[in-house]
Amino acid sequence: MKRNRIFLVILLVFAMVSCGFAKKTFDDPEKDKTLVDLISYVLGRWHFDPQDINDDFSENVYNDFMEAVDPMKRYFLASDVEEFSQYKHKIDDEIREPGVQFFSLVYDRLVKRMEEAKVYQEEILASPFDFTVNETINRDYEKMTFAKDVSELKERWRKELKFSTLANYDIKLEVQENKKKEDAAYEIKDDETLEKEARKSTAKTYVEFFDLMDDLERKDWFSIYINTIVEEFDPHTSYLAPQDKDRFDMSMSGTLEGIGARLQKRTEGAKIFEVISGGPAWRSKKIEAGDVILKVAQEGEEPVDIVGMRLDDAVKLIKGPKGTKVTLTIKKVDGSIEVITIKRDLVEIEETYAKSAVVKKGKRTFGIINLPKFYVNFEDYNKRNAASDVKQELERLKEQGMEGLVLDLRNNGGGSLKTVVDMAGFFIKDGPIVQVKSSVDGKEILNDEDSRIQWDGPLVILVNELSASASEILAAALQDYKRAIVIGSKQTYGKGTVQNIVDLNRFVRGGDGNVGALKLTTQKFYRINGGSTQLEGVKSDVVVVDKYSFIDVGEKDQENPLPWDRIDAADYDLWDGYIDYEETIKRSKQRMANNAQLKLIEENAKWIKNRRDDNEYPLNYAAYKKESDADEEYAKRFKAIADYDTKLTFTSLPYEELLMKKDSSLQSKRQAWHEDLAKDVYVEEAINVLGDIQINNIKKKKRSVVRG
Repeated sequence: MKRNRIFLVILLVFAMVSCGFAKKTFDDPEKDKTLVDLISYVLGRWHFDPQDINDDFSENVYNDFMEAVDPMKRYFLASDVEEFSQYKHKIDDEIREPGVQFFSLVYDRLVKRMEEAKVYQEEILASPFDFTVNETINRDYEKMTFAKDVSELKERWRKELKFSTLANYDIKLEVQENKKKEDAAYEIKDDETLEKEARKSTAKTYVEFFDLMDDLERKDWFSIYINTIVEEFDPHTSYLAPQDKDRFDMSMSGTLEGIGARLQKRTEGAKIFEVISGGPAWRSKKIEAGDVILKVAQEGEEPVDIVGMRLDDAVKLIKGPKGTKVTLTIKKVDGSIEVITIKRDLVEIEETYAKSAVVKKGKRTFGIINLPKFYVNFEDYNKRNAASDVKQELERLKEQGMEGLVLDLRNNGGGSLKTVVDMAGFFIKDGPIVQVKSSVDGKEILNDEDSRIQWDGPLVILVNELSASASEILAAALQDYKRAIVIGSKQTYGKGTVQNIVDLNRFVRGGDGNVGALKLTTQKFYRINGGSTQLEGVKSDVVVVDKYSFIDVGEKDQENPLPWDRIDAADYDLWDGYIDYEETIKRSKQRMANNAQLKLIEENAKWIKNRRDDNEYPLNYAAYKKESDADEEYAKRFKAIADYDTKLTFTSLPYEELLMKKDSSLQSKRQAWHEDLAKDVYVEEAINVLGDIQINNIKKKKRSVVRG
């Protein structure tokens, strides 16, 4: 098979790179150069569309790195940039003959300028701001040039800090006025006191910001630099530093091994801002959001003080293999200190996974499945994955008498290719699902070879501009078969490329430590009709406006996307289960064209776009308040969007209702989801379409359908 040949190519590359880098160790001062050498070698031989490493490439890397390290132009001076520019057309030379002079120069200067910026903000915030002065701040940083001298740079900082303080002042003033309305005896603070408190809030924010910046080490900034290089090949090729690779695996599988808590960096330690439902910390009933971890001890070892420690390093100490124990010294919300021992376990991140609900419209019963991503465990496909979960939800919904299904792929950014091929097969008898083209092996057609059908009833797929990659494969395949009606944005995201994870540690013999991985674009995928979803995405059968309609969020709006193209269509037969497919689409379009809720959403989307494009803000409080009040008044007209009522009823499946008796947090999450669905005009129309679709019962009897 072609996939086996790809594996052989990987092994060949591994053998070649191992030989080429056998004497490098990644444990000496030259390791940055070696990493550049290794990554450029792999990119040049394995990327779907390798780029020429020339002066144009160098200039693009230069510009992107400057944008990445100082996007708001509040650190570097014009003289710094002039000095850096000597490397504008030399980075390609540094890649070919590994060198990191450009990076080292920029990094060292950035550290110096950040230390100076700390002093600026402390000096500026030591004195009161005058909110009666008529001045403005322009925050269109892309068009802004770098400051010509320190005086100009300080003035930029002054305006930024004043703008933040002005916002804090306005909030405090509003809170005070509301308290006075509730309690006539409440003592109003004078403007001077409120301004001082607002400056204090701003100072606290920036202390925390610089604390986070101080956590970033040279290796973190070097990862950013490496990514500006690899992203010149395409937007989805990226370098994953060791901690980023761990996060990627966790996000794709929806699982981690640890205590089950999300942490934030704080000066006093690692603050718990969420305890993950069902995890060890949650089961212990001894830890809650707001607690701060001060010390961490492994079994049989002395505790390690994590106050002031990098958050990533603290997390490494807290996480650990399933079954091991960790002892935490915790400052509770009430100020008391407790020492708590927890046995680590496998933690499932519930919001990663598919969830479903029963939908009632009058006497009719429908189902909805929300799929946030096409998740998978890369090490073991038989473990929990998107396809197996959706299959299970289908069976559960059928048991409730489901007459039609809504598959919600909105905001689903994609994931595993295998899960989407398996999932598409749940809705057709057999046939091609997607075509994949490799620069090495040419074209391959991925088929559903299982003749069983999990669901042969009416099917609607919901998408938006953020439905990408695997979501587009599924929507495109079922649209091409005319198996499903796609409702949503004018087009989906437009990501028609396939990435593989390459473990760079395997390419170096004799090296110590973890050097990370490369997420590499190796293939493009195509619809079974031959068209690519790259850039163009999937065009909805029924187009409806949403909040993203006037904002540039798609693949075509990214830097360096691969081009659109077409290949030959695969052989496939249209679905014969509907008798009024086109008529149903026509009726839906007519309803949507006259929908008052959608017209209001469109007006809101245009208003949001206009507000985003306005980069000039007043620093005079009277002008700021006038503009703010005008926005708030105009925004009231959009309150009806959140108050919309579809008159649909949503309930959880019986198995979830049993879980809710033990987990109140799950109950609150599902209740919130159901409340959102009940206000969702897109779901409402999807249910209308399901009600309109007429099944070809003669053909249906001839198909093999899985029941139960």
